[in-house]
Amino acid sequence: MAKLFAAVDDYFIEKLVGQDPIVEQILANNKQHQLPPHDVSPSQGKFLYLLTKIKRAKRILEIGTLGGYSTLWFARGLEEDGEIITLEYNEKHAEVAKENLTLAGVSDKITIIVGAATNSLEKLVQDQTPAFDLIFIDADKENNPAYLDYALQLATEGTIIIGDNVVRDGAVLDSTSKDGRVQGVRAFIEDLADNTALSSTALETVGVKGYDGFTISIVEK
Repeated sequence: MAKLFAAVDDYFIEKLVGQDPIVEQILANNKQHQLPPHDVSPSQGKFLYLLTKIKRAKRILEIGTLGGYSTLWFARGLEEDGEIITLEYNEKHAEVAKENLTLAGVSDKITIIVGAATNSLEKLVQDQTPAFDLIFIDADKENNPAYLDYALQLATEGTIIIGDNVVRDGAVLDSTSKDGRVQGVRAFIEDLADNTALSSTALETVGVKGYDGFTISIVEK
């Protein structure tokens, strides 16, 4: 079935996303610099772009930059006077992302903050950074509950919060898992379920990136 899922995804990518020389160059650059292949798929990137447009987002917070692939999709959907703050732990990844986003011509909209995301988020809170319209959580899953806590402090009514890679080939069902990433996702899901200020759901995805999924929430009060 995995081959079928990937083939269907390829079909939708060809028909609805298309080929983009800049995007292809960014992915090639990531591979050349030996970054882990953890980028969202082209279809998922287009989804992030469309969600940004639908929201008419002016301020986006991304937790986990990697090579800037998803950052580019957000930047392309951003309002003209909008900005993105993206957090990356690995200095090499941040440098590659900066190179990629400059290549794409969107670097003027983006601030990359290097360091542990929890430290960077704490500083954003302390600095009373204006609320974000959309927050994308896509970093180390062990810290997802902490990222959600900070996200809520940096959100306002109507803010969209997305958590990526929450299915993990179905491992999210295993309450006895010794994998810290699985337990981090499970704690994150519990927090979403318990938070009365949020309305949330989760969508499973299959395709070129395998079997995974994401959560999507909106701050309602």
